[in-house]
Amino acid sequence: MATNLDDLADAIAARAIARLRSGAPEPDCTPAAPRGAHCGAEGCASGCSGKACGVRAVVDMGAARVGTTPDSLRTSGKLAPYIDHTQLKPDATRDDIVKLCEEARRHGFATVCVNASNIPLAARLLAGSSTRPIAVVGFPLGAMTTSAKAFEAREAVRAGAAEIDMVVNIGALKGRDYATVLDDIAGVVQASRPAPVKVILETSMLDRDQKVVACALSKAAGAAFVKTSTGFGGGGATAEDIALMRQVVGPEIGVKASGGVRSQEDALKFIAAGADRLGASASVAIVTGKTSTAKY
Repeated sequence: MATNLDDLADAIAARAIARLRSGAPEPDCTPAAPRGAHCGAEGCASGCSGKACGVRAVVDMGAARVGTTPDSLRTSGKLAPYIDHTQLKPDATRDDIVKLCEEARRHGFATVCVNASNIPLAARLLAGSSTRPIAVVGFPLGAMTTSAKAFEAREAVRAGAAEIDMVVNIGALKGRDYATVLDDIAGVVQASRPAPVKVILETSMLDRDQKVVACALSKAAGAAFVKTSTGFGGGGATAEDIALMRQVVGPEIGVKASGGVRSQEDALKFIAAGADRLGASASVAIVTGKTSTAKY
């Protein structure tokens, strides 16, 4: 089984890298289905654009989730629904989480993103609102065992997490142990159902080809998003990385910019590059047009 997974990962990565290096355009997409429609493909989520859309080679090899963000929203200036309002500091107190959730409800942020131990409180505070709680898993190193990550994800979902942000196994990725990377992501995706999973790549630690491989493997494993950074790894999102990630995954899954999103200008830059979610602790400053010194 491991050999088959390794061969699959190598094939996915090779195709994605070859296309990017050749400058070949993305395959033409079939028209997106109306929001709430179903393409009829097994395992397809509502609102998808069909398996024929985007990077077909990768989809055919196992991508499980499809969906798009209407282009009209990318330039609307309505930034709050893009934002995962974030508090992941190890010394975050109960009062910090209460403040985070109150700000999220007031401004209409998409989610709050917290450590798993804070999910029960966040879920209670956000009940009845449009804002959802996210738990991070394997955070911030990504070097835990797959079973540990899966357990953490399963417990977080049971406690009320509506989404899971997991850190990829960076060492396995850089060591070309693609079977381990694929199994790791797929294990968390399985354990998190029905909650969607974002895969944190820690892009500042990767070269271009490794970013391509990580995106392709995340898509093949059924992740709902790829995400740039933990905010704790010495680097953050760049517009170039967002554009690259979007080119690899196509429109079928989401791209999240996180780490260094501190101002409205930053947010609009990353959305223009292809992000449809933003992770930030400076969320209030972003939506009010101010600039923050927050690191995440």
